[in-house]
Amino acid sequence: MKIAVVMGSKSDLPKLESGIELIKSFGVEVIVRVLSAHRTPLELSEFLSEIEDNTDVIIAAAGKAAHLPGVIAAQTLIPVVGLPIKSSTMDGLDSLLSIVQMPGGIPVATVTIDSGINAGLMAVQIASVKYPELRTKLSSYRKEMADKVLDDDASIN
Repeated sequence: MKIAVVMGSKSDLPKLESGIELIKSFGVEVIVRVLSAHRTPLELSEFLSEIEDNTDVIIAAAGKAAHLPGVIAAQTLIPVVGLPIKSSTMDGLDSLLSIVQMPGGIPVATVTIDSGINAGLMAVQIASVKYPELRTKLSSYRKEMADKVLDDDASIN
């Protein structure tokens, strides 16, 4: 089990750290890279070739024009989860629209702006199709979330 996390800039890392830690908590190996669709296209292509046979899902985080998830999706059959990063321009709406508006035939799953947690969970859910033990862990994770809400509810009544 392996999930790759690619960001266009190291400044995106703080938005990804919680999701990376969550993925690791499920016992999944994570490889993290900073590669740009525009500034390091050759290195990005080489990396995708290297991971093609041993990676289950790719999370691609990008801000502004946010081409990275789409460029990755165009070069691989590995499922890609796009994580729009809030930039100074349009509060991340530019990134969200760039990622979600992929042309027909090259899909990218897209999650909430700046939500490394949701990107990590989506990647683990996709991988759980192949690895049933992840489904069991995801079920426990959701039960823990529900229990916390019920505990909070009980504490105010």
